[in-house]
Amino acid sequence: MRLIRRWFDSLVNRAVALMVMFVVVSAVVVTAIGTELSRAELERQAHDQVGAIAQMVSRELDLKLSQRLDVLALIADELPASDILLQNRARVLLRNQSALLHLFDATFVLDARGSILAANPARYHLADFDASSRTYFTQVSAQLTPIISEPYVTVIDNEPGVMVAVPLFDQKKRFIGVLGGLILLQGDNFMREFADVRVGDTGYVRLISRDGVVLADGKTGKVMVPITSGTPSVIRAMEGFEGVARDRTGTMSATITAYQQMVQVPWFVAAIWPEPEAFAPVIRMRDALIWTLLGVIAVLVPLAFWFFHRLMAPLRNLSVEIYQRHTGERSRPVSEAGGREIRNVASVFNLVRQERDEIMRSLVEREAFFRSLTRYAPIGIVQTNILGRMEFVNPALLEIVGQPEGSLTGEYLISVVAREDRERAMAGWRTALTRRSSYRGRLQFISRRPPGHVWVDVMTSVIELPDQDLGTITVVRDVTREVRFEQALREEQQRADSILDVLQEGVLMVDTAGLIRYANGAACGFLALGEECTGHNFFETVTIRYGGDEMTPAAFLAGNEIDNRYVTLENPSGKVYDIDLTMLHLRRGDSQERLVFVLRDDSERRREEERLSWEATHDALTQLLNRRAFTAALLKALADAPHQAVPSVLMMVDLDHFKPINDEGGHLLGDDLLRRLADLFRGAVRQSDTVARLGGDEFAILLPACGLERAETLAETLRGRVQALKVEHDGRAYGVTVCIGLTPVSPGDNGPREVMSRADEGCYIAKSRGRNAVVSVPAPPDDDDL
Repeated sequence: MRLIRRWFDSLVNRAVALMVMFVVVSAVVVTAIGTELSRAELERQAHDQVGAIAQMVSRELDLKLSQRLDVLALIADELPASDILLQNRARVLLRNQSALLHLFDATFVLDARGSILAANPARYHLADFDASSRTYFTQVSAQLTPIISEPYVTVIDNEPGVMVAVPLFDQKKRFIGVLGGLILLQGDNFMREFADVRVGDTGYVRLISRDGVVLADGKTGKVMVPITSGTPSVIRAMEGFEGVARDRTGTMSATITAYQQMVQVPWFVAAIWPEPEAFAPVIRMRDALIWTLLGVIAVLVPLAFWFFHRLMAPLRNLSVEIYQRHTGERSRPVSEAGGREIRNVASVFNLVRQERDEIMRSLVEREAFFRSLTRYAPIGIVQTNILGRMEFVNPALLEIVGQPEGSLTGEYLISVVAREDRERAMAGWRTALTRRSSYRGRLQFISRRPPGHVWVDVMTSVIELPDQDLGTITVVRDVTREVRFEQALREEQQRADSILDVLQEGVLMVDTAGLIRYANGAACGFLALGEECTGHNFFETVTIRYGGDEMTPAAFLAGNEIDNRYVTLENPSGKVYDIDLTMLHLRRGDSQERLVFVLRDDSERRREEERLSWEATHDALTQLLNRRAFTAALLKALADAPHQAVPSVLMMVDLDHFKPINDEGGHLLGDDLLRRLADLFRGAVRQSDTVARLGGDEFAILLPACGLERAETLAETLRGRVQALKVEHDGRAYGVTVCIGLTPVSPGDNGPREVMSRADEGCYIAKSRGRNAVVSVPAPPDDDDL
């Protein structure tokens, strides 16, 4: 380490090192920029390439699966249209469809119970095989639509496969069986072709299900295994992500991976290309540039050493002459030879030397003037040398510390500083000397007068010549009385702050510009400004509204004092408080006018009022409006009826057979069914519509400006959804139907009772027709139409 430091002491060596560093840095920067630009372009091309491969493969797989699904559906339409014919002719019909073996590894016909009726090839006909528990069979028999199953382990040598299955129906559209085509994941089919697709030389393609099961792997060939890569992009692809991502797993090299979701099945294709192959041209270019840089440096360093040694020869001669001038061996100025910079150094040295001699001659005169000037100054003045020893102390300082004249000369200035302040004083004076600046501070000086110390303000400045420091000059002012007065004020302020801080109400004081001069902890909490909110502008920080109108700063300044006004306060975080506000004016009209705000949180009382109001208008069980609130909405609809081009419609809903549910399943089951029905009604109507529970098993829906025709369509939809709704209890399913009565809200109606009576009449008619029905009752004609 010492050899390296000594080597760098030479300007020649530094210049050579700097030049080599400049060349290296320039080459590295150019190489890095070129590499990054090339890498970015290659990365864009690689992204496009893997993305195109993933898209092409996914489309091809979707097309092949779609073709096979369509072929099975077409053949299913041609199979016998009865259960008996299917069982008798299944084998013959399946053999006639031998062409399916070009699309599938095996085909099967299953009856409605999941038993196998026929298989092609015939060796796959397992007489005791029961597919009723297979996922593909339960899906087809439940959904009655063609499906492509999730991968599963087949009974054919336990090989993994995918079943393409379509339902079979008789002439009455009853489910009688399943026609299925099996695709083995490791069979001699298009899945093998997919696994052989390559990306570059080392890239490959994977097919993965949304559940994280590998269906085909061009790298390992393993299928029906869970993915082992926990990279974020794979997890995102399992959630539906499509696009290109960069992955790194453990110590493996990074890869560029494109994901494409499939349409026919919940699978996705991953095209994977290792980055070392994708970015190989950039790596080769970078290596070539590095070898070129090493060759340039090997030639450049010797030439640089020779050139700089020649260039620095005049500087070595100048250093010898400067040393001789300093020791007195040379009396004349140093020679100004060499380059412009070296001549400037020699010229400046000669000028500084001349000025230094003149300064030293005048220094004695100045010191005498200083001592006579400071002797009678009213503040303490002390001069120290560079080590901190006091060389001059004026009488005012001796009076401050209670010392006789001559007692402090030669002592260290730090010796008169109280012990607890010495470390801070030393650090400040040391900084002033180092930076050639001033030090200001408040310290305790040791004094012979009671109580043994005094408080002083000190300011220390460095006495300096152009080339060296001579010492310090320190000015000392006795501030003991001021400190005691400030301490008393602080104690009073702390007592006041302690009282205000324990209050739950926010208390703050602002000036006429809105700047916060004081705020307790509760006020800072309301303003969301942290523990210290002094200095922020109160009017710009919060928004205060009274009766829906924003209160401006002018309203506070020009208005009267405020006593218990209920307002809302919104802070910068967006939180809104209900506040009981009080405001006082201090020194109104004065330049020091202040406003005092007292903020009391009134949110709890208002929340209680809102809760009571909500409970008065809503049904506690279903959270729907109650009869009182619904009647108010109906009254508004009656008032709006003369002005509407399309009439509003009232829908009364009465549940059928609800009492047996309470009797047999219990009231808890009945309550659960009522809540589900309320959710069903709420989800089926518009946001502008009103849904209410009038009591018991009776509901009502008000449809503003809906029209009777649209209301009838909605009523039929609700009737069907209610009929389909079932609740399970003790292994038994319970459900109800509804009778729905509809009637328009007419300008001629005299009140809510008349409209509701017409709708109830529709419910009675629906019940008389056997229940589970929708009946519309028209409004009576207006008198103008008679």
